[in-house]
Amino acid sequence: MRCILASSLLAAFTIIATLSDPLSAMADPMDEARAIIEKHRAMPVFTPPGEAFDAKSCMAKKKVMSIPISMTIPFDVELEKAMAAAAKEVGFTYTTWDNQLKIDQWVQGISQAMSQKYDAIDLAGGLNPAVLGPQLGEARAAGLKISTSHFYDVTQTSAKSVDYSGKVDFTDAGELLAAWAYVQTKGKPNVLIIGSSDVLPSIPFVKSIQQTLTKLCPTCKQKHLDVPVSEWATKIQSGTQSALLSDPSINYILPIYDSMSQFVVPALRITGSEGAVKIASFNGTPFVLDMVREGQVDMDIGESLGWAGYAAIDNIMRMVCGKPEVAKLNVPLLVFDKSNIKTAGVPANFTDGYGNAYQDGFRKLWMLK
Repeated sequence: MRCILASSLLAAFTIIATLSDPLSAMADPMDEARAIIEKHRAMPVFTPPGEAFDAKSCMAKKKVMSIPISMTIPFDVELEKAMAAAAKEVGFTYTTWDNQLKIDQWVQGISQAMSQKYDAIDLAGGLNPAVLGPQLGEARAAGLKISTSHFYDVTQTSAKSVDYSGKVDFTDAGELLAAWAYVQTKGKPNVLIIGSSDVLPSIPFVKSIQQTLTKLCPTCKQKHLDVPVSEWATKIQSGTQSALLSDPSINYILPIYDSMSQFVVPALRITGSEGAVKIASFNGTPFVLDMVREGQVDMDIGESLGWAGYAAIDNIMRMVCGKPEVAKLNVPLLVFDKSNIKTAGVPANFTDGYGNAYQDGFRKLWMLK
């Protein structure tokens, strides 16, 4: 009887432990990490971000002014091209305000939109509405709607000066980078994360990497190097070198934005770590995709900027037309590594490798076909 009672108690405690910590009891960390990666290997499919609506009718005679953070940044140039193409398909006036990363130029763009009776202003590709609070307040008082595209993470709350936000799942990208480092090091990552906390979505992005690594491997080592964007060219290489020299057991580097990689590779070369220490990043910038093909970068998470442009226009139109805001831009994240990197083009570009499901998807969603 005592043996039966003891067995029953043991079974009960096991069930309680399983319910209180389902991950440790039911999931193998390596299987979980591989599942995260595999989810982002398949060719992207289109998932509608909201209900269909007659975009052409609703946007007739409407005007949208887009102010990117800078038209000197290739990412913003490509995003704006895609947004302009989407607006042309629908048939409304879309203007990109050319600027070179100067506040007075952004202010001029807002003034122009008000004086020319635009219906909406979109702050695109990283322009923080917090630096333009008074000007955006004036624009809203004049009847303009304000949106942001490809700035906030899905976990962040938009500024009060913003009506709608086309948010990006940087948190998901962080989970994917952490999972990749865990699998590639066979469950023994010692990771250097390189971030830029002066870029607002970088904060939840880095946090996601850190938390996912800790979840997968509580005892594994990780270090965070924080470098402002203005100092990438001068501080990333030296900071990476110092980290590698102080801890030669570092085996993976995760620069959260892939353009950082150009400053990491020289540090690996100088410290003799090239080949032994791998790099994975996010954005799908063409020159970094070329680095993947050449073996300098192990993996880059790509996002189709053609898709992102259409998704951003979709959310802007929903704002202008009084439709519900989308939860996030429905832009898939796709793993590019040695197995599929040639699909991104040789040399790589911003659009190849993702398919074109988004084009027909949005056209149907907007009742254009």
